Amino acid sequence: MDDTRQAEKSHKSPKHEMDIVDVEKDTEVDDPWALPDTIDTGKQWNEMTGQEKLKRVVINILKVVLLLGLLYMFICSLDFLSSAFRLLGGKAAGEALSDVELLSNPVAGLMVGVLATVLVQSSSTSTSIIVSMVSADMLPTRLAIPIIMGTNIGTTITNVLVSLGQIGDRDRFRRAFGGATLHDMFNWLTVLVLLPIEVASGYLYRLSGLMVQNINADPNVENPDLLKAVTKPLTGKIIELDNDVIRAIARGDNTTHTLIKFCCEKGEHLFLETSLSDTEVGLILLAMALVTLCTCLVLIVKILQSLLKGAIAKVIRKIVNADLPGILRPITGYVVMLVGAGLTFLVQSSSIFTSTLTPLVGMGVIKVDRVFPLVLGANIGTTFTSILAALASDSTGFRNSLQVSFCHLLFNISGISLWYGIWPARQVPIRMAKKLGSVTADYRWFPIFYIFFVFLFSPMAVFGLSLAGWEYLVGFGVPVLILVIFVITMNLLQSSDRIRPRLPHRLQSFENMGLPLCLRSLQPYDKAVTKLQVLCSCCKCCKLKTKEDVTEDKAERVNYDNKAFEGERL
Repeated sequence: MDDTRQAEKSHKSPKHEMDIVDVEKDTEVDDPWALPDTIDTGKQWNEMTGQEKLKRVVINILKVVLLLGLLYMFICSLDFLSSAFRLLGGKAAGEALSDVELLSNPVAGLMVGVLATVLVQSSSTSTSIIVSMVSADMLPTRLAIPIIMGTNIGTTITNVLVSLGQIGDRDRFRRAFGGATLHDMFNWLTVLVLLPIEVASGYLYRLSGLMVQNINADPNVENPDLLKAVTKPLTGKIIELDNDVIRAIARGDNTTHTLIKFCCEKGEHLFLETSLSDTEVGLILLAMALVTLCTCLVLIVKILQSLLKGAIAKVIRKIVNADLPGILRPITGYVVMLVGAGLTFLVQSSSIFTSTLTPLVGMGVIKVDRVFPLVLGANIGTTFTSILAALASDSTGFRNSLQVSFCHLLFNISGISLWYGIWPARQVPIRMAKKLGSVTADYRWFPIFYIFFVFLFSPMAVFGLSLAGWEYLVGFGVPVLILVIFVITMNLLQSSDRIRPRLPHRLQSFENMGLPLCLRSLQPYDKAVTKLQVLCSCCKCCKLKTKEDVTEDKAERVNYDNKAFEGERL
C-alpha cells in the first residue's frame, strides 16, 4: 500500500503538491545556510605592477572610509527612525502604560510592552518609562515584570525591517531574515516558558528583591553614552525630542502637547520653531529615515562585497566564526556572548548592534549559529543601561526601580540558560529562524505578513482577548497555542533527516496527514498575491521557487561573481 502511495505521489505535479518543507529539498542546494564562496577574478597581488598595487591600496582605503561614513549614516537613520515612531506613537504608548488597572492582567501587560516598544522603536525608552513609574510608586514592581518581557520582543522589529534591504537576492535574503528573526524566536520562546512560571511563583520578583536588599544608591555612577556623543552632532541638528513628555503622560501629569523640544541648550534643530504637528513631523522623519536606511544598507552591502572577496573573505570568516582552541572550545559561545554584551553596552542600544549584524549575516560573513550568542549578549548588555540609571537615581523609589532592572537582567539570563545552556534546546530557535528564512526566500511577500502578524495583529488580538476576560483568553488562546506548538514541533521533526524516517508514515509530512493544500503550504496564497501584484509588478521575484528558477539563479550567481561586482544586482 505504501508503494502504491509513493507511485501516486510521484505522478502528481509538484506545482500542485509542493509544501513548505518540500520546497527547500527540491532546490538541490547542498546547504543554503553555508557561507558562500566568493570568486576574485581580478589580478593577484604578485601579478601586479607597483602602480597597480598603489592604485588598489588607495581604492581600498577610500572604500573603507566610505564604508565608515555609510555606517555612521546608517546608525543615524536608526536614530531618526526611532524618533519618528516616538512622534507617531509615543503619546499612545505613554497613555497605555498609565492604565495600572489594565496592566494588572499579566498577559495584557506583556502585549502593552510589545506594542509600546514597537510604537516608540526603542526598548530603552519604554523601559525607562516603566522604571520611572515604578520609582514614583505609580506601578507595582510585580506588574512591571510582564511589560519588561514585552519590551524585549518589541525591540526586535528593527532587525526585521533592516533585513528587507537585502530582498533583491534570494540567498542573502534567506540568511538576513533568518538571522533577524533568530532574536524574535528566542524572545517569544522565553516568554512562553517564563511568563507562566513568573505568574505562578513570582520567582523573578522574589529573587530580584533579595538582590537589592543591601544595595544603596550611588549618585556618582555614570552611564557612558559613547554612541550618542558621536551621532548627536548630526541627529541633534535635525530633531530633538523630550522623552520626559512620554514619562509625564504615563504618570498622568502631562501639561504639554508636543514631544518636540522648543528650547535646546546645545543649539537649534531643524524643527525647533515648526508649526507642524507631531504626526506630520513624524511622517517626514519616517520617510527620511527609511530612504536613508535603505540607501546606506544597499551601499554598505555592495562595498563590503567588493572588499570581502577571495582569500580576504575566507580569512575574515574563519576568524569571526572560529571556535576557541582545545578545552576552551565549549565556552566559545559564552565568550562571544560577553563580546556582544560589551559592544551593546558601549553603543547603548541593542537594536543598533543587532541591526548592524543583520547585513553581515546576509552577506555570509557571520553564520546564523554564531550570531545567536551575539544577540543573546545584546539582550544582556541592554539591561546594564537601566541598572546604571537606577544606581545613579535618588533614594526615593531607588530600590523599586533597581529591582525592575534586575528583573530584566534575570529574565534574559534565565532565557539564555534555558535556550542556549541546554544543547538540544539551543537548536530550537535556530531551526525556527532558518525555517522562516527558507520560506522567505521562496515567498517574498512573507516578511511583510510576518511583521504585521507578529508585531501588530497578534499582540492586539491577545490584548483584546485579555480585556474581555480570562475565560475568553483561555478558551480561545489555549487551543491556538497548542496548535502552534504542534505545528512547530512537527516542522522541526519532519525537517530532521534523522528523526523523520522514524515517525509514523502519517506524521512524516503534512500531506500524509490529509490536510488540504491551503493548510500545509503558502503556495495558494502566493498565487493570490502574485495575481494582485501586491508587492511588485515583476512576478518572478514573488513566485514560488521551482527547479527551473534554481537553475537560473545558479547561472546568474556565477555570472555575477565573475564580473567582479559590477553592481548589476542588489
